Amino acid sequence: MIVVQKQTHFSHAAYAASAAGLLLLLFLPLIVVVRQEYRILKELEETLREPPTLTIEEPPTAALQMTQQEPASSSSCLGSCLKKMFTPPARGEDYTILQALVSIDMLLLFLATICGAGATLTAIDNMGQIGQSLGYPSNTINTFVSLISIWNYAGRVASGFASEVLLSRYRFPRPLMVTAVLLLSCVGHLLIAFGVPQSLYVASMLTGFCFGALWPLVYAIISEIFGLKYYSTLYNFGTAASPIGAYLLNVLVAGHLYDVQAAKQHGGTLAGGDKTCIGVDCFNKSFIIITGATMVGVLVSLVLVWRTRNFYKGDIYARFRDNADANEDRRLIHTSSNDSVIPKAEEESTGDDNARQGPKRRGGAHVHAA
Repeated sequence: MIVVQKQTHFSHAAYAASAAGLLLLLFLPLIVVVRQEYRILKELEETLREPPTLTIEEPPTAALQMTQQEPASSSSCLGSCLKKMFTPPARGEDYTILQALVSIDMLLLFLATICGAGATLTAIDNMGQIGQSLGYPSNTINTFVSLISIWNYAGRVASGFASEVLLSRYRFPRPLMVTAVLLLSCVGHLLIAFGVPQSLYVASMLTGFCFGALWPLVYAIISEIFGLKYYSTLYNFGTAASPIGAYLLNVLVAGHLYDVQAAKQHGGTLAGGDKTCIGVDCFNKSFIIITGATMVGVLVSLVLVWRTRNFYKGDIYARFRDNADANEDRRLIHTSSNDSVIPKAEEESTGDDNARQGPKRRGGAHVHAA
């Protein structure tokens, strides 16, 4: 729509129609939410109609729970903490923060995110200079920026929805989706590196889409593998990969090589002069290196896919369903116990009334006989 708007004149009716279409696309995800809520409501009604068979287990007595422990020294506490830190639970259980940070799975995911997010963020930050170097007019460069923003949102929605469908229906692991996103971003990097004519439209869309698609996958993987207990902290740890990757690939690679090429075009120095670089060579070497870094991220993500293959083949949401069923069972037990107390209280009250009324009837009969 933005590209068409730049090329043709829009009337008021055309603006209204395009705005209506965009609003429709914006609110279209609400259909998924309403459908899911309706499905949950139906499942809840079916559960209430057919209550599950309950097994009541007696809690252990207090005498069995109480154990005598000697006070531990500081060295033994440190040793136990280190042992616990390097003895993580099974995937899907709640990791502690230290257990997650030293986990090989987290380090692999973090490294893959540095490569993927750093590469796409470098392209996004330099899109204006890239367009200028390749000879695009200023209006077209503004279009590239808008396309990146729009496709960034589209990537977030598409990756979240598609990965959930593929995982639930085909047991397609989310780390493999990360691999696919990184491979797709390499296409955009190569288009920028070789300066294919009129290819920056496609490159900007691919870059924005892949940058947006990467983050829902990373956050979902963190929550699924390391649990939800410390998710807010681990979420921010995953986000830290973006500035690290941007510094390594944007500042140290793209920025440095751009300045070197610009200095060659301006007589070997940029002190107090024009720093603009024109031509394909301005970003050729940097984006070839960025493509190589992204391929490293692809290999790292494949290692993560191999390590978590058995986890994603199983039911990763079984623990949450078991907890929900246990809570529902406890609620039903509490309700049934309350219902059984009320008839007993009524029986006791009726028995007391009969006991009080019995002597009166016998006393009345005795007086009448006298």
